[in-house]
Amino acid sequence: MPRSTTSGPSQRMLRVGEQVRHALSETLQRGEIIDPLIENAVVSVSEVRMSPDLKIATAFVSPLGAGDADAVVEALNKHAKFVRGRVSGALRQMKYMPEFRFRLDTSYDNFQKINELLHSPEVARDLCPDDQNKDNDKDEK
Repeated sequence: MPRSTTSGPSQRMLRVGEQVRHALSETLQRGEIIDPLIENAVVSVSEVRMSPDLKIATAFVSPLGAGDADAVVEALNKHAKFVRGRVSGALRQMKYMPEFRFRLDTSYDNFQKINELLHSPEVARDLCPDDQNKDNDKDEK
């Protein structure tokens, strides 16, 4: 029976993605990329997703302290081949060194929006305990 294509990443993809994330974080932390946009920002790598053939690594990054996050991501994509060469030393066990693609991580922004929605008065009113709803129903009668 063929494997479903809608299933999540395999255990191997997750494990390799985590190894690549660690190696990429160390490379960015050492400051080996000579670019003013990248040097002036602290770049946090939150996740690396590997393609099924492990030849493409999509790194989700959050540039902290940078004015224009999109410009930092663009600069990282411009230096992707250099980063690939620097990371290769830490990932010698891999048969193929993955091609890096950098994307802006918006998960924190999404978390903030959802948190604000959950704490809004309209939602809080709908989520109040049943005891309070019964008291409110008695008051209305």
